Amino acid sequence: MTRVKTDFWVGLFVLLGILALVFLALRAGNLSSFSFASNYQVQGYFDNLGGLKVRAPIKSSGVVVGRVAAISFDNQRYQALVTMDIESKYEFPADSSASILTSGLLGEQYIGVTPGGDDKMLENGSTIQFTQSAVVLEELISKFLYSSASDQGSSQNQGTAQTLQNPQ
Repeated sequence: MTRVKTDFWVGLFVLLGILALVFLALRAGNLSSFSFASNYQVQGYFDNLGGLKVRAPIKSSGVVVGRVAAISFDNQRYQALVTMDIESKYEFPADSSASILTSGLLGEQYIGVTPGGDDKMLENGSTIQFTQSAVVLEELISKFLYSSASDQGSSQNQGTAQTLQNPQ
Protein backbone atom coordinates (compact mmCIF):
# COMPACT_ATOMS: atom_id res chain seq x y z
CA MET A 1 0.00 0.00 0.00
CA THR A 2 2.84 2.41 0.69
CA ARG A 3 4.23 1.87 -2.82
CA VAL A 4 0.91 2.97 -4.37
CA LYS A 5 0.84 6.02 -2.12
CA THR A 6 4.42 6.95 -3.02
CA ASP A 7 3.73 6.51 -6.75
CA PHE A 8 0.68 8.76 -6.44
CA TRP A 9 2.62 11.57 -4.76
CA VAL A 10 5.54 11.30 -7.20
CA GLY A 11 3.11 11.41 -10.16
CA LEU A 12 1.30 14.41 -8.70
CA PHE A 13 4.61 16.23 -8.10
CA VAL A 14 5.77 15.54 -11.67
CA LEU A 15 2.43 16.73 -13.09
CA LEU A 16 2.55 19.97 -11.09
CA GLY A 17 6.15 20.51 -12.20
CA ILE A 18 5.21 20.12 -15.87
CA LEU A 19 2.27 22.51 -15.50
CA ALA A 20 4.52 25.08 -13.80
CA LEU A 21 7.09 24.81 -16.61
CA VAL A 22 4.41 25.26 -19.30
CA PHE A 23 3.01 28.28 -17.48
CA LEU A 24 6.47 29.87 -17.12
CA ALA A 25 7.34 29.18 -20.76
CA LEU A 26 4.14 30.85 -21.93
CA ARG A 27 4.68 33.86 -19.67
CA ALA A 28 8.33 34.25 -20.69
CA GLY A 29 7.42 34.06 -24.38
CA ASN A 30 4.57 36.59 -24.01
CA LEU A 31 2.22 33.93 -25.38
CA SER A 32 0.16 33.47 -22.29
CA SER A 33 -3.53 34.06 -22.42
CA PHE A 34 -3.59 34.05 -18.63
CA SER A 35 -4.57 37.66 -18.22
CA PHE A 36 -5.63 38.44 -14.70
CA ALA A 37 -6.47 42.08 -15.41
CA SER A 38 -9.36 43.44 -17.44
CA ASN A 39 -8.44 45.29 -20.62
CA TYR A 40 -9.92 47.82 -22.98
CA GLN A 41 -9.14 47.98 -26.69
CA VAL A 42 -8.06 51.03 -28.65
CA GLN A 43 -6.93 51.32 -32.25
CA GLY A 44 -4.38 53.35 -34.13
CA TYR A 45 -3.46 53.82 -37.79
CA PHE A 46 0.20 53.82 -38.80
CA ASP A 47 1.92 54.38 -42.17
CA ASN A 48 4.81 52.00 -41.40
CA LEU A 49 4.95 49.37 -38.66
CA GLY A 50 8.56 48.34 -39.19
CA GLY A 51 8.98 45.03 -37.32
CA LEU A 52 6.09 45.45 -34.86
CA LYS A 53 4.47 42.12 -34.00
CA VAL A 54 1.35 40.92 -32.25
CA ARG A 55 1.90 40.65 -28.46
CA ALA A 56 4.51 43.44 -28.58
CA PRO A 57 4.45 45.54 -25.42
CA ILE A 58 2.74 48.90 -25.11
CA LYS A 59 4.72 51.14 -22.76
CA SER A 60 4.22 54.50 -21.15
CA SER A 61 7.14 56.02 -19.21
CA GLY A 62 8.92 52.65 -19.48
CA VAL A 63 6.07 50.73 -17.81
CA VAL A 64 4.26 47.99 -19.76
CA VAL A 65 0.60 49.05 -19.82
CA GLY A 66 -0.67 46.61 -22.44
CA ARG A 67 0.02 44.46 -25.49
CA VAL A 68 -0.65 44.62 -29.22
CA ALA A 69 -3.73 42.48 -29.85
CA ALA A 70 -3.97 42.48 -33.65
CA ILE A 71 -2.42 43.99 -36.77
CA SER A 72 -4.34 44.37 -40.03
CA PHE A 73 -4.44 46.51 -43.17
CA ASP A 74 -7.21 49.02 -43.86
CA ASN A 75 -8.10 48.96 -47.57
CA GLN A 76 -9.85 52.34 -47.45
CA ARG A 77 -7.08 54.32 -45.73
CA TYR A 78 -4.16 52.23 -47.05
CA GLN A 79 -2.62 52.15 -43.61
CA ALA A 80 -1.86 49.51 -41.02
CA LEU A 81 -4.45 49.22 -38.26
CA VAL A 82 -3.11 48.20 -34.86
CA THR A 83 -5.51 47.03 -32.15
CA MET A 84 -4.09 47.47 -28.65
CA ASP A 85 -5.19 45.88 -25.38
CA ILE A 86 -4.52 48.30 -22.52
CA GLU A 87 -5.02 47.24 -18.92
CA SER A 88 -8.02 48.95 -17.33
CA LYS A 89 -6.02 50.25 -14.38
CA TYR A 90 -4.14 52.56 -16.80
CA GLU A 91 -6.21 55.42 -18.17
CA PHE A 92 -5.00 57.78 -20.89
CA PRO A 93 -6.49 61.06 -22.12
CA ALA A 94 -8.30 60.97 -25.48
CA ASP A 95 -5.63 63.16 -27.11
CA SER A 96 -2.76 60.81 -26.23
CA SER A 97 -0.27 59.88 -28.95
CA ALA A 98 1.22 56.51 -29.90
CA SER A 99 4.64 55.98 -31.48
CA ILE A 100 6.41 52.85 -32.65
CA LEU A 101 9.77 52.78 -30.89
CA THR A 102 12.72 50.39 -30.71
CA SER A 103 14.45 49.03 -27.61
CA GLY A 104 18.11 49.82 -28.22
CA LEU A 105 19.65 50.09 -31.67
CA LEU A 106 18.39 46.81 -33.12
CA GLY A 107 16.04 45.60 -30.37
CA GLU A 108 12.39 44.67 -30.41
CA GLN A 109 9.81 47.23 -31.39
CA TYR A 110 7.06 48.37 -29.09
CA ILE A 111 4.39 51.07 -28.93
CA GLY A 112 5.09 54.05 -26.71
CA VAL A 113 2.06 55.98 -25.48
CA THR A 114 2.48 59.62 -24.50
CA PRO A 115 -0.43 61.00 -22.46
CA GLY A 116 -2.17 64.13 -23.65
CA GLY A 117 -3.95 66.76 -21.63
CA ASP A 118 -7.62 66.15 -22.44
CA ASP A 119 -10.19 65.67 -19.66
CA LYS A 120 -11.91 62.89 -21.61
CA MET A 121 -10.24 59.46 -21.38
CA LEU A 122 -9.74 56.75 -24.01
CA GLU A 123 -12.49 54.15 -23.87
CA ASN A 124 -13.05 50.67 -25.29
CA GLY A 125 -13.20 51.04 -29.08
CA SER A 126 -11.54 54.49 -29.19
CA THR A 127 -9.05 55.43 -31.89
CA ILE A 128 -5.78 57.15 -31.09
CA GLN A 129 -5.63 60.08 -33.51
CA PHE A 130 -1.99 61.06 -33.13
CA THR A 131 0.38 58.31 -34.27
CA GLN A 132 3.99 58.22 -35.39
CA SER A 133 5.24 55.39 -37.57
CA ALA A 134 8.36 53.34 -37.03
CA VAL A 135 11.73 54.74 -37.97
CA VAL A 136 13.29 52.22 -40.33
CA LEU A 137 17.07 52.09 -40.02
CA GLU A 138 17.57 51.22 -43.70
CA GLU A 139 15.63 54.35 -44.77
CA LEU A 140 17.76 56.57 -42.53
CA ILE A 141 20.98 55.09 -43.89
CA SER A 142 19.87 55.51 -47.50
CA LYS A 143 18.81 59.13 -46.88
CA PHE A 144 22.18 59.84 -45.29
CA LEU A 145 24.10 58.21 -48.14
CA TYR A 146 22.09 59.98 -50.85
CA SER A 147 22.35 63.38 -49.13
CA SER A 148 26.11 63.04 -48.58
CA ALA A 149 26.59 61.94 -52.20
CA SER A 150 24.59 64.91 -53.50
CA ASP A 151 26.49 67.31 -51.20
CA GLN A 152 29.79 65.90 -52.42
CA GLY A 153 28.69 66.16 -56.04
CA SER A 154 27.55 69.77 -55.65
CA SER A 155 30.79 70.81 -53.92
CA GLN A 156 32.83 69.23 -56.73
CA ASN A 157 30.71 71.03 -59.32
CA GLN A 158 31.20 74.32 -57.47
CA GLY A 159 34.96 73.87 -57.42
CA THR A 160 35.00 73.12 -61.15
CA ALA A 161 32.88 76.19 -61.91
CA GLN A 162 35.24 78.46 -59.92
CA THR A 163 38.27 77.03 -61.72
CA LEU A 164 36.67 77.73 -65.10
CA GLN A 165 35.81 81.32 -64.14
CA ASN A 166 39.18 82.20 -62.55
CA PRO A 167 41.95 80.19 -64.18
CA GLN A 168 45.28 81.03 -62.56
